[in-house]
Amino acid sequence: MMTDWYEKTDRALQLTGKGDKTRQCYVRAVRLLAGFYDKTPEKITEQELQDYFLHRRNVSKWAPSTMRISYYGIRFFFQNVARRDWHTLDILKVKNEKRLPDILSIEEVRDALAKVRMFHNYAFLSTVYSCGLRLQEGLYLQVTDIDSKRMMIHVHRGKGAKDRYVPLPESTLILLRQYWAIHKNNLLLFPALGRSGKDGHGAKRPMSKSSVQAAFRKARFAAGIQKRRVSIHTLRHSYATHLLEAGVNLRIIQRNMGHANLETTMAYLHLTRAGLENACDLINSVMGGLEHGHN
Repeated sequence: MMTDWYEKTDRALQLTGKGDKTRQCYVRAVRLLAGFYDKTPEKITEQELQDYFLHRRNVSKWAPSTMRISYYGIRFFFQNVARRDWHTLDILKVKNEKRLPDILSIEEVRDALAKVRMFHNYAFLSTVYSCGLRLQEGLYLQVTDIDSKRMMIHVHRGKGAKDRYVPLPESTLILLRQYWAIHKNNLLLFPALGRSGKDGHGAKRPMSKSSVQAAFRKARFAAGIQKRRVSIHTLRHSYATHLLEAGVNLRIIQRNMGHANLETTMAYLHLTRAGLENACDLINSVMGGLEHGHN
């Protein structure tokens, strides 16, 4: 029975075009619900479903982000696999978190990268930052994704299974060529190097996610960066903020980041101080003279 609902859910998710990570999260949400009641999810009642979410909110104290993915996964299962027409599925809602991510300055990014010890980690982290990539997008880059004539990188199946092109800085292209000359893998830009560090040429899989995360964590502490929520994904947020501060159009940043909605990109307006210094002077200039408008 467990295999039955699992396979049905995964097939339905694939048909709707959901990516691998989303499918894993949705199926896990249903698995947790089934495990909570120790029975297959098809046998769970609407009342039990309500009790489950109230328990997770009030007793387990799940974070809003965790509650949200649980809502989405379980709602998908009951609506599209179990075919339940429950009012509860229509009213499921979680309050959005209004937390802004920590951002590194250009100097902090360079300081952190300078503390990365191994060249393969340095090449990877520098590429992620300079191209605004997600961690998974960077790991699975292939040699053929690099268009040196147009100076673009083709990012395949980003978030939401969407492709996009992002600008490739000249310095990053030089760095990638230097690194490729070391491993010479015909497929992957960042192949797994093995324990010897010399197995990159014939590798069929990319570098370990945990290894690059650990390398960045050590580097940012070595650089003396004490900000709380800093990870490799912070490099992507910093990329967008630095472009915005440099005067790059918000629509261009949206395209580079692969955001479906401009509102997502506009969040970076809250993270930049560009323009704040002379804002008062500009306002005074625009509004000047109003004191003479009434006798």
